[in-house]
Amino acid sequence: MLNTVLPLARVIKLPFLLAIFGCSLAAQTPANSIALTLQGTITRAKVYGGAISSAALNVSLAGEDLKQAKAAALPSVNAFNQLIYTEGNGTPSGVFIANDGVHVYNEQAVVHQELFSVVRRAEIRRAAAAAATAKARVDVASRGLVTTIVQDYYTVVSSGRRILTARTAVEEAQRFFDITQKQEKGGEVAHSDVIKAQLQLQQRQRDLADTLLNADKSKVALAVLIFPTLDQPFTVIDDFENAPPLPALADATSRAGTTNPDVRVAESAITEANLGVSVARYAYLPSFAFDFFYGINANQFAAHSSQPTEAAGGHFRSGDNFTVPSRQNLGYSAQLTLNIPVWNWGSTQSKIRQASLRARQATLDLALAQRTAQGNLSLAYREAQGSQAQLDSLRSSSALAAESLRLTVLRYQAGEATALEVVDAQTTAASSRTAVDDGLLRYRLAIANLQTLTGTL
Repeated sequence: MLNTVLPLARVIKLPFLLAIFGCSLAAQTPANSIALTLQGTITRAKVYGGAISSAALNVSLAGEDLKQAKAAALPSVNAFNQLIYTEGNGTPSGVFIANDGVHVYNEQAVVHQELFSVVRRAEIRRAAAAAATAKARVDVASRGLVTTIVQDYYTVVSSGRRILTARTAVEEAQRFFDITQKQEKGGEVAHSDVIKAQLQLQQRQRDLADTLLNADKSKVALAVLIFPTLDQPFTVIDDFENAPPLPALADATSRAGTTNPDVRVAESAITEANLGVSVARYAYLPSFAFDFFYGINANQFAAHSSQPTEAAGGHFRSGDNFTVPSRQNLGYSAQLTLNIPVWNWGSTQSKIRQASLRARQATLDLALAQRTAQGNLSLAYREAQGSQAQLDSLRSSSALAAESLRLTVLRYQAGEATALEVVDAQTTAASSRTAVDDGLLRYRLAIANLQTLTGTL
């Protein structure tokens, strides 16, 4: 049984596994493939990012609210069209006193202007503050998207490094498997060493297969955010070795305090809430309005009445005018209105209290946003410091593990080490290389997170 398995293990090598997953490390890059940097990826994500599009729509909505608030303070013109029919009672005026004819036609252009209304002005300022808040929320959505893109981008970069690491482990396992077979033929080692080497090779091949699959998953996750379709081939630029240096804490704190969008949203919300209190209080003040009417308000739909009242069957306005053979119906009138609030069952006072509570809540939100920003910056900076401090140690451990593997294989060939020692050295070398990849990913993500918090990314 073992004799049939061993030749099969020699056939299942790296090219076969790569073919299974539809990619080969030695394959040519497709002609239409796009090479993406981190900034290019972020730019693409902002085009297709749903969260940013939603926040941008909120900005447009707030802008329309501002336009409407400004328009409400400007003169308005309306076309007033009305026909009033009143039951007749044998007199020119009809049944209802207010309607001085059976037929009353109103065809007028109405101009309305609030000459004095503090509420309208406060509403404009509040709408402007709401628009500023909406714009700040776009930055919040953008920062969240950038954080996601950075994570996915560097996961793809790390996946490429993991593939190389897994391939190296497969090649090492394959070489050791070949050595055990040769030494078994020469009668230098037992068949159990060949089995150990074969098991190690199969495990490394499975690890490579999992790594290839995870790489494909990470690329799909990134492609969803930056491309309209998933059939666009692309590669990412590996800049792990060119990460920017860790900035000084004081400089990072200063930048974060001025560029944090969450804090800006909270500050805008306070301004908006305070203006809401002003709008509620201004409801106690009177308003003064002017209205101008031009058109027809008559018992006949005509610019001039062409018949006397008796001939028209009593359908002309004002019974005393029946002796007038004709009259002008087209004309104008104007009115001034002073509206003084007197009593509304405490509704205004309730609105003032409600607006004051919202302003208080906005103040609490600002304090929380500031503390959260400081905490996030502190954590991100410590994470960057810790990951940076570990990199040199991880690289040193990887170099030592590689040297240990080389020496152990030489000792095994000289008959001074066992196959189990070689397998253990291979596992240690593979783990140390993977740890370096993880350390680079951790540090690069920490630096990118710090750049995001300070507004430099």
